[in-house]
Amino acid sequence: MPFVTTSDGVDIFYKDWGPKDARPLVFHHGWPLSGDDWDAQLLFFVNKGFRVIAHDRRGHGRSTQVSDGHDMDHYAADVAAVVEALGLKGGVHIGHSTGGGEVARYVAKYGKAHGVAKAVLIGAVPPLMVRTDANPGGLPIEVFDGFRAALAADRASFYRDVASGPFYGFNRDGVEPKPAVIDNWWRQGMQGGAKAHYEGIKAFSETDFTGDLKAIEVPTLVMHGDDDQIVPIDDSARLSAPLLSKGELKVYPGFSHGMATVNADVINADLLAFINA
Repeated sequence: MPFVTTSDGVDIFYKDWGPKDARPLVFHHGWPLSGDDWDAQLLFFVNKGFRVIAHDRRGHGRSTQVSDGHDMDHYAADVAAVVEALGLKGGVHIGHSTGGGEVARYVAKYGKAHGVAKAVLIGAVPPLMVRTDANPGGLPIEVFDGFRAALAADRASFYRDVASGPFYGFNRDGVEPKPAVIDNWWRQGMQGGAKAHYEGIKAFSETDFTGDLKAIEVPTLVMHGDDDQIVPIDDSARLSAPLLSKGELKVYPGFSHGMATVNADVINADLLAFINA
């Protein structure tokens, strides 16, 4: 299987499909998933002639279940290692949820050197999820402490509950759950390492991306469902978009956090239009 080894010895698994001279699209997955969460996008865009790349974050999926480095600076550096190993230039970086934070940190820190052309944040965690004095509208730290406690007590059941409930909006009246989608989410989560996932909660909830967003100079599309129960839109996308110098906010009425999977037809069409614009 294809891996890139980082400077601190972590093997990062990646998929690289399509013509090597085609425009690269790099996909960054959410917590606690893997590059497989982008299947609906990878197949769509490779069939449109793009080169598509999706990696598994350290400690997630097929990448090394390393003990350390579960923070945004390491996540971004790992992406940089993959981009440099594959010689990617002029790429569009697309991140979902925690992966959106990873995109913000990566593009702000490495984007110019790597010639990043555009960015997309889907249901993304920036600018800051946790409530602080400077971010009074954020979620209380007790919410994330609860995530950690549930993960440590019974990770398998916790992941099943997230996937079958709020992640895809399957807990809403009139929404029919999709058992195979739930199973696939659970599969990806359980494939990764418990320590990486536990420490990743701090990374996605307590990292302040305000400076990263302000530093991004490329066109950036912010996509968010207004029924996102995992990353509430008023605490994230509506605050992030104004911080971007070339930001565009697109709101999806009634869509859930997992809209890239359960509403892939809509999301893929809008992504394609933005990429080609």
